Amino acid sequence: MGAFRTLYYIRVIKPITMTKFLPSFFILLLVACTNPQESKNEYTQLFNGKDLTGWTPKLAGFKAGENYKNTFRVEDGLLKVSYAEYDSFRGEFGHLFYKDVFSNYRLRIEYRFSKERTMGAPDWAFANSGVMFHSQSAESMAVDQEFPVSLEAQFLGSEEGNIRTNMNLCTPGTHVTMADTLTTIHCIDSNSKPNMLGEWVTVELIVYGDSIIHHLVNNDTVLTYSKPIIGGAFLPKADSAKTGMPVKDGYISLQAEGHALDFRKIEYLELKRKGNR
Repeated sequence: MGAFRTLYYIRVIKPITMTKFLPSFFILLLVACTNPQESKNEYTQLFNGKDLTGWTPKLAGFKAGENYKNTFRVEDGLLKVSYAEYDSFRGEFGHLFYKDVFSNYRLRIEYRFSKERTMGAPDWAFANSGVMFHSQSAESMAVDQEFPVSLEAQFLGSEEGNIRTNMNLCTPGTHVTMADTLTTIHCIDSNSKPNMLGEWVTVELIVYGDSIIHHLVNNDTVLTYSKPIIGGAFLPKADSAKTGMPVKDGYISLQAEGHALDFRKIEYLELKRKGNR
């Protein structure tokens, strides 16, 4: 009865008051319904959960498209970097390239490192992988080229006694600007909390062409830089003429550096270029 009395009061006793506020009420309702918050429907899934459709493997020592020893595979709905068929790792550094070129976007990836080590992998490759972006294509890489000219958002796993930051930046064949200063340091640490082996981690990139770029780990921004350009000691001689050129777009690839890991989500959201960025 209390609810009924309240409704009656609004309808009968105060019709003028209700009429007065109806327009404002519907405006607020409209704003709430059209607020451009992210939704799952806005993201495009790059991994279909079934196979490697849209992806091209490129491993050092092999031509683009050759998936040596089934390094990249899909099992139980997960995209895997696997060394199950290797007797030993011998420098077959690999990347799995998506088919499209990206420029202004938000990329979201969920991954976890295996707790097992790979026979023959170098010590520095322990729980070490990443996503390359603003990258050259798989087909343009030399057969023996180990890493594409790109920016790398580096995945690093931690264990007891070996704690490291995650989503650092490495720059094979590129440079970036940090705090208005061009830096030629190859790898730059983020300020992230550690992520342990076996833990599912959500990492993101927010990329605005050749302007500003953010790295995020579990929704926290851990690194920001800007103005990527071609250059550095890791640049193949064939690309030396491009030194100093801004890097505005490129391919995305998932890295295989000698430690097994799983991906369960790879998705992107196209962004509009902000202002003069």
